[in-house]
Amino acid sequence: MRTTSTPTHCPYCALQCGMNLSPLPSGGVEVTERADFPVNRGALCGKGRTAPAVLSSRVRLSSPLVRSEGTLVPATWDEALDRIAEGLRRTRTEHGPDACGVFGGGGLTNEKAYALGKFARIVLGTSQIDYNGRFCMSSAAAAGMKAFGLDRGLPFPLEDIPRTGCVILVGSNLAETMPPALRYFSELRENDGTLIVVDPRRTRTAEQADLHLAPRPGTDLALALGLLHLVVAEGRTDETYIRERTSGWEEARAAAMAHWPEYVERITGVSVPQLREVVRLFCEPESAMVLTARGPEQQSKGTDTVGAWINLCLATGRPGRPLSGYGCLTGQGNGQGGREHGQKADQLPGYRKLVDPEARRHVAEVWGVDPDSLPGPGRSAYELLDALGTDIRALLLMGSNPVVSAPRAAHIEDRIRSLDFLAVCDVVLSETAALADVVLPVTQWAEETGTITSLEGRVLLRRQAITPPEGVRSDLHVLHELAARLDGETGLGKGTEKSLEKGFPTDPEEVFDELRRASAGGLADYSGITYRRLAEENGVFWPCPAGGDTDNNEADGAGDREDASLDSLPDSPAGERTEVTVHPGTPRLFLDRFATEDGRARFVPVSHRAAAEEPDDEYPVLLTTGRVVAQYQSGAQTRRVDELNAAAPGPFVELHPRLAERLGAAEGDPVAVVSRRGRAVAPARITRAIRPDTVFMPFHWPGEGRANTLTNPALDPTSRMPEFKACAVRLETVRT
Repeated sequence: MRTTSTPTHCPYCALQCGMNLSPLPSGGVEVTERADFPVNRGALCGKGRTAPAVLSSRVRLSSPLVRSEGTLVPATWDEALDRIAEGLRRTRTEHGPDACGVFGGGGLTNEKAYALGKFARIVLGTSQIDYNGRFCMSSAAAAGMKAFGLDRGLPFPLEDIPRTGCVILVGSNLAETMPPALRYFSELRENDGTLIVVDPRRTRTAEQADLHLAPRPGTDLALALGLLHLVVAEGRTDETYIRERTSGWEEARAAAMAHWPEYVERITGVSVPQLREVVRLFCEPESAMVLTARGPEQQSKGTDTVGAWINLCLATGRPGRPLSGYGCLTGQGNGQGGREHGQKADQLPGYRKLVDPEARRHVAEVWGVDPDSLPGPGRSAYELLDALGTDIRALLLMGSNPVVSAPRAAHIEDRIRSLDFLAVCDVVLSETAALADVVLPVTQWAEETGTITSLEGRVLLRRQAITPPEGVRSDLHVLHELAARLDGETGLGKGTEKSLEKGFPTDPEEVFDELRRASAGGLADYSGITYRRLAEENGVFWPCPAGGDTDNNEADGAGDREDASLDSLPDSPAGERTEVTVHPGTPRLFLDRFATEDGRARFVPVSHRAAAEEPDDEYPVLLTTGRVVAQYQSGAQTRRVDELNAAAPGPFVELHPRLAERLGAAEGDPVAVVSRRGRAVAPARITRAIRPDTVFMPFHWPGEGRANTLTNPALDPTSRMPEFKACAVRLETVRT
């Protein structure tokens, strides 16, 4: 074990708070404050403080497991890897390469995400790869690409938020999902800025707001269109900005004008006076922002919904101006980087499109394969999971727990059980891992080095602080060993410059250097970033090309500067010292131009439409889902921490007193929530903080309280995001 404190980052959300890990005399590590990291300045939530608990041998996996006579039993690494290789080989031989699926996670480092995408495409030759980040911010990503030509969660640093004049925060309860970020909004109000929160519940975040709007779940699109209607009607558009920096305004304007305030009030439940007050508060300051999260995004019309909020920003001249614009609060720790570099079904590293011939040529050259050998786009996350056991017969899964986290979860659990073969790499025996034929125990955040990309677009270096337990290996080791076992048998290794095994190094820095080359020239260009820079600069914002022009997007006017990372630069002739300028990274995007062909942002005309499933006589109530402060995502790790379980021991159904009275339920009574997909039971939590026509359930738990048993897999036509945030249910009392 190391004897000094190691600076690193939290393993959970996309805030990626800085922390130090210090060794304990009794063994293990403790989290200590790291005040030098600018995002959290030492502050941590309970999940971050207790993260070392998951390193304990009491809760984590420490030996490979293989299924024998229906039971998972310990095995050697060679036995387990041989079993996986044979399962994948047999499936590919009998059913073709697309019968092998790969499912990744938004918590994997950039190196792992990159290697996993490469493994799927050149070792297995399958198009069937996606990741659980599809369930995170894919709608915001799709809308951002349409409007700006580029998707990065926040196009500006968090430090800009306290200095703006007004923030509309749509569908985020960051006081519970990323508590250290709340101080930015507290500072905003201390600086006389205004915070407006849009949420069907009066959450801890909404309690901090100057104005809280509580629309019906699934009506955020109508709300944004109604606000834009009023902006136009009241003459608050920025005509100069619209003329000089955008296109498509007339069509978007016409679509918005069909959503007059009284009509929007009927749809959303938000009163016309509140709508007018939002417009006044948002338009009067010189600068303002709209930030969205899962609330408006996890809908079957999530892309259009985010697009409507972007249109509101564009009409008022916000994006690409200092302290202003639109941003998305990414949820998962590496949800941003995870899709930028190859886990997503339709993308290659560097945020390149898989259908772009030039993108295929560039990445294939880095990988040493024929571009024509790369498969095309595959299924999105839910569609991939839905095809398990039919079109997809074997699955390699890393860092995800879809038995708990996927919509229509009981159906997805059945699909997973129907597979011919399932291999899972994880830190703990999750509900999904428990169904596997082979489970591999892999290293986690404190036991490995790697990079992640935060919600700001800041690439960060997580450093190894402790030695992993005996019997635990990294995901990179897994891919290296599987590539070695499958080399020459898939047919894709022929004609390569090196063996498949050598194409999957286990050293994360070596993988990152290849990622840099693969991303070079792409939208998410990391080629100018090195481990040394990340360590010295507390992270680097992408895009950051290797050298070149630096006056493109930086608001603060930072110029070229010499960097000590000479290992990132081209070799110089012997005896010569070449003066090289190094790109400083791009904290603020779009200040000079947008990433579209003509440099203009695009308005996209959208119109309100109902949720895929509206209440009716049989299912008269709306269900929405979300998180609580003491648990994270599917809870696979946090549910193993005693302190967190004491704070949030299990699921609940949050409902308004009027709804509880009609049901005849008292506080703590078991309540059944029933949708067209299944039934979940949890104790009632009665509060006036939620709309009378809506119930809320957190989604961290398996079993009878599994919220995602109920949720609707209806997909957004563009992003393929499922509609987690709105479905029709009925409530029933439960006899005890």
